[in-house]
Amino acid sequence: MVIAQLTGGPQRFKQLLRNVKVVKTQSLTDTLRHLEATGMVRREVFPTIPVTVEYSLTSKGHDFRRVIDEMEQWVEKWKPKD
Repeated sequence: MVIAQLTGGPQRFKQLLRNVKVVKTQSLTDTLRHLEATGMVRREVFPTIPVTVEYSLTSKGHDFRRVIDEMEQWVEKWKPKD
């Protein structure tokens, strides 16, 4: 869900939290840290008062989004027909 949200462009933490409604604050924090550690998400800190932090997809994150899109197409193709 976080990768899907960031596909549209950079977002601040609170924006992500609002847009991904089913995720709690700590879960989102953990997810963003993991995605940053794996090189999927870039965390940029702006020297404002208070400090502004913005998250965006890296090239690796954008490539992974394409993989997710392909998987969704596969699911649609092979899901059981009612």
